[in-house]
Amino acid sequence: MSHRRQYSLLIVRGDGVRVLRFNFPRRLAIATLAALVGASLLLAGLLGDWWSLRGRVRDAAALYQELAEQRSTIDGFNRRVADLRREVAGWREMHARIWEPFGPDASPKSRGTGIGGGTLATSDRPARSSVADELNRLAESVAEEGESLRSLESMITRASRAIAALPSRWPVRGAVNSEFGARPSPWARGPERHSGIDIGAERGTVVLAPSAGTVSFAGTHAEYGLAVMLDHGHDLKTLYGHLSRITVTLGQQVARGGEIGLTGNTGRSSGPHLHYEILLRNQPVNPRGFLWE
Repeated sequence: MSHRRQYSLLIVRGDGVRVLRFNFPRRLAIATLAALVGASLLLAGLLGDWWSLRGRVRDAAALYQELAEQRSTIDGFNRRVADLRREVAGWREMHARIWEPFGPDASPKSRGTGIGGGTLATSDRPARSSVADELNRLAESVAEEGESLRSLESMITRASRAIAALPSRWPVRGAVNSEFGARPSPWARGPERHSGIDIGAERGTVVLAPSAGTVSFAGTHAEYGLAVMLDHGHDLKTLYGHLSRITVTLGQQVARGGEIGLTGNTGRSSGPHLHYEILLRNQPVNPRGFLWE
């Protein structure tokens, strides 16, 4: 009868006294050891997977936090862009009110506003606009407003030049002896049309240009005697009659407030005064509408 080899497991106390002894057959010992080794390897693998998963969960939590912060930043950006677009829309309304007095042809031409296309069901509507879309729309709106502002600046510049060219100051100071329009004729019976205003002034009073202009006439006129005419551009001219002396020459540039002559009593006149006349497109108009100063 053969003896199978066995392995023993002896449990001894700390004082050296044997407490318990186990005898194991060789095969059982080997199987048990293999099981323990396999269990250890499995446990080590599970611990490694758990540790790796723990790290990934921690990274995912940080990533979710970062995504939430980025989403909050993007939402805040979109709200700010929406506020800016509303502000730009307010500019359009303001520009429309500014341009309205100049007429429909004066304002810059805006892009076409035609719309069309089919309707979308609620479920088919596209998602909210991306940041790039919002930026593109805002950039287009700002570009349009920039073009409108540049056009407005050009219009204001031209308007300022036109206003500066208006004869807005009195050429001499004095009482108005005869207004523009119909009046009794001082030379014959019945009414006549007076094409300017007669401003009372002592002989030799300096006559000043009400705005800058070019001397287009300087000489003797059959009705106004010694007379001067200034061309202010923009189809606007002024005439000064009954002078006693002319102090400018034909073609001379005269600044606003520059001397052009002295008052007198030449031509068809009943006494010293200045006949002051404004012509718009060669038609006499009431000087009162221009005398702001």
